[in-house]
Amino acid sequence: MSTLIDHGLYNSAQLLGHFLVSSSSVNSETNLNVKAENLLLLGDTLFREREYRRAINTYKQALQHHKIVPKQNASILRSSLSTPNRSSSPSPLSIIVFNENEVKFKIASCHAALNENKVALLEMEGIPNKSRNLAMHLMTGKLYRNTRHTRAAVACYKECLRHCPYFLEAISALAELGASAKEIISLLPQEIISLLPQTPSRSGRLLSDQLESGRWLQRYVEAQCCIASNDYKGGLEIYSEILQRFPNNVHILLEIAKVEAILGKNDEAILNFEKVRSVDPYVVTYMDEYAMLLKNKSEYPKLNKLVHDLLNIDATRPEVFVALSVLWERKDERGALSYAEKSIQIDERHVSGYIMKGSLLLSLNRPDAAAVAFRNAQELKADLRSYQGLVHSYLAISKVKEALYIAREAMKTMPQSAKALKLVGDVHAKSSSGREKAKKFYESALRLEPGYLGAALALAELHVVEGRNGDAVSLLERYLKDWADDSLHVKLAQVFAATNMLQEALSHYQAALRINPQSEAAKKGLERLEKQMKGVDPDAPEEDEDNEVDDVEGDQEETELL
Repeated sequence: MSTLIDHGLYNSAQLLGHFLVSSSSVNSETNLNVKAENLLLLGDTLFREREYRRAINTYKQALQHHKIVPKQNASILRSSLSTPNRSSSPSPLSIIVFNENEVKFKIASCHAALNENKVALLEMEGIPNKSRNLAMHLMTGKLYRNTRHTRAAVACYKECLRHCPYFLEAISALAELGASAKEIISLLPQEIISLLPQTPSRSGRLLSDQLESGRWLQRYVEAQCCIASNDYKGGLEIYSEILQRFPNNVHILLEIAKVEAILGKNDEAILNFEKVRSVDPYVVTYMDEYAMLLKNKSEYPKLNKLVHDLLNIDATRPEVFVALSVLWERKDERGALSYAEKSIQIDERHVSGYIMKGSLLLSLNRPDAAAVAFRNAQELKADLRSYQGLVHSYLAISKVKEALYIAREAMKTMPQSAKALKLVGDVHAKSSSGREKAKKFYESALRLEPGYLGAALALAELHVVEGRNGDAVSLLERYLKDWADDSLHVKLAQVFAATNMLQEALSHYQAALRINPQSEAAKKGLERLEKQMKGVDPDAPEEDEDNEVDDVEGDQEETELL
């Protein structure tokens, strides 16, 4: 049986294991220690075959047999199965003596694989802290984090770094849990700290000295902490520096692409995702983020190929089901929703699954349920998309004060984000009394990020609502020089249609469809325009005048932030 397991032939080992554990020669009380070991081997084969329920049951039987072993035999097992290298993973050949803590860890691993975090955590808490190895500390940290015991999770991840200073997963987790770069670096061994510069630098002037001497680890810590604190531009700078030292590093390229997507640098993000796929065509990590970008650019042939490739690589990953959801959104929103929900069933901490689910529920006119999905995403990672989704969900159910509160929270969390400023403007723009405030926020967003097309479009819409069509046209035409964007042409077409300049409107709708033949806004706008050209007055959208917001204290906060 051990030979079969050694060769990875787990199913064959499992079949043989049933003979081993049922052998009459090991069922007497004097051989209970051997029976316990045999059950442990069988449990490991079941774990490897992902039969987690059966594995849990078998491991527990092994523990029960071990507990009733006569004391003189309690720690004696057959040495013929032992190997010099011990491992905490469910591996049968790593066992020299029956270690109860190892078995508890294996039981916890099974429960964690079944997303039974609380039960898994109870098992891990039964292992004394001093007896935990690196894998056990990592497992416990993840379980504490999943069950929102932040302080305990931080302690476990710190232990991981003390065991292994290059444990990048622990560095990332500590940054996301709020640890500072200084705090994380202080956990590294003295021989590594002595190589680091005394004062952390973001300028990059010491780049060659730092990175060539192996000091990239400090910069990596700083980048992770920048991203965790929503300083995306700072994080992007550092990642770009690290990439100079490690060209074509798939992990760093993926991180850069994800940050670029957050910053709205969609074209750059797409290029980096494509570069990752050219370096390693079998990567699944963040490919759902790539799928969302392709959908936003209406790159459906590329999206279709991506999903096809992902299904062939590993159809069990949550990223694959989010990508499927993205692909199906245009064809069948309800089918797409089921795929998004499947991604969450696979991994209840998969943020983009919740984002996709919330977006689809909004499209299906279920804003209450959408708000729950976006709130789940926000609790896992409070990034701009979860804030935007919550604001739009609350506005859809006329909870304007709640929407304003969330938008302001986004602005406080990301004070250097033009998108967060625009989000507050979007809430104010919903009422006639808030339009002047909205205008200030849109203008502030454009001062912070002059190329932010979303803020320009929103400001143009505000100009139109208040009858300043000329201002709207001049604002949008400034962006035409640098942006070949279908939404820009659609907005211009809408303005021209509103001022009865129908030929100009037609020209811009056609331009939008040349850029993006799939643009629904352009298609609907063109249908509306055709009615106007035939002399039929299409129904004007109704403006909601009832969503007045009165919040003096919040207004003071906004003024200070602006």
